[in-house]
Order: sequence, then structure tokens, then C-alpha cells
Amino acid sequence: MLRKILLPTILAFLAYGFWISPDFKEISAGVAIFLFGMFALQEGFAAFTGGALEKILRKSTNKMWKSLSFGFTAATVMQSSSLVSVITISFLSSGLIGLVEGMGILFGANVGTTTGAWLIAGFGLKVKISAYAMPMLVFGVVLIFQKSKSLKGVGYILAGLGFLFLGIHYMKEGFETFQNQINLTDYAMEGLSGVLVFTLIGILATIIMQSSHATLVLVITALSVSQITYGNALALVIGANVGTTITAIMGSITSNTNGKRLALADVLFKVAAGIVFIILMNPIMELVSTIATYLGLAEDDYTLKLAIFHTIFNVSGVIIMVPMIKQLIKLVSTLVPERKIHTTEPIFLNGSALELPDTAIEAVRKESVHLYDNAFAIIAHGLSLHRHDILSENDLEQIIVKNRRAIEIDIDEQYNTNIKYLYGEIIAYISRAVMIMTAEQNEELFVLRAACRDIVEAIKDTKHLHKNMSQYIASENEDIRAEYNKIRIFLGSVLRQIAEMEYNKDENLSVLSLDTIKLEMKENDTTTNGMLEVLIREGRITPLMATSLMNDSAYVYDVTKNLVQMAEALFAKGDFSMKKAERSIMLNSDDIDEIMDMKQMHSV
Repeated sequence: MLRKILLPTILAFLAYGFWISPDFKEISAGVAIFLFGMFALQEGFAAFTGGALEKILRKSTNKMWKSLSFGFTAATVMQSSSLVSVITISFLSSGLIGLVEGMGILFGANVGTTTGAWLIAGFGLKVKISAYAMPMLVFGVVLIFQKSKSLKGVGYILAGLGFLFLGIHYMKEGFETFQNQINLTDYAMEGLSGVLVFTLIGILATIIMQSSHATLVLVITALSVSQITYGNALALVIGANVGTTITAIMGSITSNTNGKRLALADVLFKVAAGIVFIILMNPIMELVSTIATYLGLAEDDYTLKLAIFHTIFNVSGVIIMVPMIKQLIKLVSTLVPERKIHTTEPIFLNGSALELPDTAIEAVRKESVHLYDNAFAIIAHGLSLHRHDILSENDLEQIIVKNRRAIEIDIDEQYNTNIKYLYGEIIAYISRAVMIMTAEQNEELFVLRAACRDIVEAIKDTKHLHKNMSQYIASENEDIRAEYNKIRIFLGSVLRQIAEMEYNKDENLSVLSLDTIKLEMKENDTTTNGMLEVLIREGRITPLMATSLMNDSAYVYDVTKNLVQMAEALFAKGDFSMKKAERSIMLNSDDIDEIMDMKQMHSV
């Protein structure tokens, strides 16, 4: 509802401004070009994201100082703390980072935005940057039309920087000509009322432009031509920092509980800092003047003084908040309690991740693992095994031989309750995500979708297997009981090995180890290793038992094949190219048949 009202209001205000003042057009055009430059810059950096995002994040944010550095670097490069906050919420919602790491990135990003103020005040207003903008735009546009993804990325970055410089130029020029018609300093307000009013204006301007950086540039350019007073400019900067939280709030709407907590932490952090600086405005202005004098700045160099104030504002906030991060987490956790999520509900699929292809892929992968975890219990109970027994280090054979009691389970009901809805949500999310993916990223999504299908197929095959298994593991016929126990031991060991891959964080653990399961799958097949023939010929099992065992051997083969294919997709390490390389050298059915034939020849 707010957006429906806000857009027409903004358009009407702009139209009125264009009508009463031609010079207002130049300022507005400068803001528009600057914002478009930020968009182009974001597109450029997005082109260089790779499939190793989780690995990079884990190594870059595993300590607080690393998280702060990561946030500082990201905001410095992207020149947008709002963008970094949205990306961080997406990372957090997708399970790539934890809440502490997310806060560290946001705090670092706040400090990173100070570099923009220094560049604009120290370079952008002292040099004719439009001269640099034109070549960047020309080269950038040429590169954007190239087929290479990397060249396109470089093109968008160059064009983005060109538009940023051009936008600053037009804003400055607009304010210089605007002062011939009207002097905004006539509307200056002193004292606490002035601080509060201009802080509110800064908040509103940032909410409208969705960028504190754009507000900051607007303030600095206006200040450089004396269109606003120094005191009011400082209040606008405070408002811009508080107003930028709106982006994080909007980004958290579709995120999970941790995403909402991070957005709230951002709001509390910036609002608290804003209140403190409003209260201490006069002492801080004196501190700024002292630092400016120490740096040798002129008394009336208000743009660089504003950059100093902006730096003090953000750095001091981080220095105060980092030691209190545990208390902040406790507070936001209390204010945003954990919502009880049923196992069938998606945990990682959120709309904000769709803006970042690699993050969306990781969200799908983690949700697919969630689907498998739900399926794990169904498959284990279908084999009359308990989850804790499979995940333990106890000898499976001893557990199975001692336990002849079948676990009662309605697999159809379990599928409809714990699998069907979640599976459908993953497929629907993938359908939305493929619209923003490259060919390589789409391929990875299709692999994940196939993995989800393999999970569902493994459950269905387990359902067919469960009927006879429940009967024969309690049979008085030792031979048929032993054969079905072999099936339970084999599939239990498959589940155990896959669990080791899921929970082991060792980067050197490769999915190539699954090739051994493929070979065991053939070796343990009763119908191919000759055991079934022996049992029938010697009359140790009835023809009905033999038929059941033969059919169930096929189901065992299918369950194993589907579980292995699923594990190859979900638990492969590295980036897209590394995963693809590993999958390409894994044993296929022809390779397995060839190895089995060679083994038989050697045995003869």
C-alpha cells in the first residue's frame, strides 16, 4: 500500500520541481544518473561471483575481524552499505553465514561507506570528474555488448563508475546554477530543532532514493556550493545513516528469522548511534574541528569536515557495538523469537536470495539437504533401522542380527506429511530462480532438481522393499532372513557413508569415494552374484521367497543408485567447475560392468 502511494507522490513532486525550476532538472538528473551508475556497478560485480561463495564466506568471516574486513571491503568496492546489508541478509537466510558473522559484515560495511565521503569530498569536488566519466562510459558500453561474461562485467563496472562520476558532476553543476534562483540556506535551522528536522529530511531522502550514498553525495555537493549550512549537513548525514536501514528492513521481509534479527540489529545499531550523536552534536563538532586543524584543513573546508564527521560517526559506533555483540544478539533474539518450523516447511528458500544467483543455488542445495534429512528417517525406518543406530559408530551387522522386529511405518503417509510439500516448494523456487541464471548456474540447478527427484524415488523404492522386508526379517527361515539382513546392512552402510559426507567439513573428502558403493552395489546383488541360484537349487528357500528376493534386489539397486546420485549432487565440494570435473570422472554403469567382468575373469 505504501509503495502505491509513494511512487505517484515522488513522480508528482518531480514534475512540479521541473515545472518551477529548469535547474532542478539538472540536480534530479544527476541523482538519477548516480543511482543508475550504482545499479550498473552492482551488475558488474555480480558477473564475477563464482560457485565457491560458501567457501569464500566461511574463510572470510570465521573471526570477527575478518567479518569486519569483509564488510568494509565489500562496501568500499560497491560503495553501498544498503546493498551489502541486503546481500548479507540473503547470505544469512540461506545458511551461508551465522548471525554473529552477519553483524560483523554490517558493522564493517558502515565503516566502508566512509571511503565514499572522502573520495567525493577530497577528489570528486576538486577535480573535473566528468572528464574521467566520458572515456569510462565509452569503453564500458563497448564491453557490455561483448559475449564474454567477464568482459560484460568489466563493462558494467566501467559504465557504472562513469555514471557515478557524471551524476556527481551534474548534481554539483545543478546546485551551482540553482543558487541563482533560490538560496536554500535561507531555510537553515539552528539548535536542536534544526538537527531533528534535518535528520528527518535525511531519513526521508534516503528512503526515497534507497541509498544513503546518494543522499551523502547530494549533501556534499550542496554543501560545496553553500546551498546548506554545515550544521544542517551533519544532521542530514545522521539521517542518511539511519534511513539506510529501510533497505535492510525490506530485504528481511522475505527472509527467515535470522534475517529479520539481522535487519533489527542494523536498525538498533544505527538508531542508537544517531541518538547519541544528536545529543553530543556540539562536542563532536568541536572534535571534528580539532582533527581538521591537525590534518591541516582550512577552517571553511566543510566538505572534508563532513567526511571526518561521517567517519567518526560510523567508526565510533562499531567500536562501541563490537564488544556488546553478544548482548545485541540476545536482545534481537528476544525481540524476534524463533518461529517453530515444521519439518515440511522450507527453511532456506527466501525471495531475497533470488537477487544473487550463487546464493539462490546454495539456498536450493541446503533445502535439498533438508529434504534428504526428512527422507533419511523414512528410508531408515523402511529398513527397520533407527536413525541413531545408522549415525552411530556401532557395528551395523551386530545391531541388525540382534533385532528381528520390524518397525511399523506408513511410508505413503510419511511421504505426504514430510516430503511432498517441501519437494514441491523446492521445484517452484528453482523455476523462479532459473530466470536469472547463467547457463552454468542453470546446469547446477538442474543437477539439484534431479537430486530431489532421486530422493523421492529412493523413498518410493523403499516403500516397495518394506513390505517383504518386514515379513522376512522375522521369518523362521534362516536363509531368507540372512539375505534380507544383508540388504539392511548394505543400505544402512550406504546411509552411514552419505551421512559422513554430509556432516564432515573436511574439504578433501571427495564424492569420488561413492564409487566404492557403486561397486558394492553390484557385488551384493543376490541375482547377479549367483547366491539366489544356489538357494533355489538347494531348496533352502521357497519359490515365493525367491521371487520376492529377486524383485527386492532390483529395488535395493534402485535405492542405492538414487541415493548415490543424490549425494554426488548435494555433497560435492568446490566451485561449479570442480564439481562438474568430479562428476565427469565418477564411475558410470558401463565402467562398473567392465570392472565386474574383469573381476570375474580374474576369479576364473
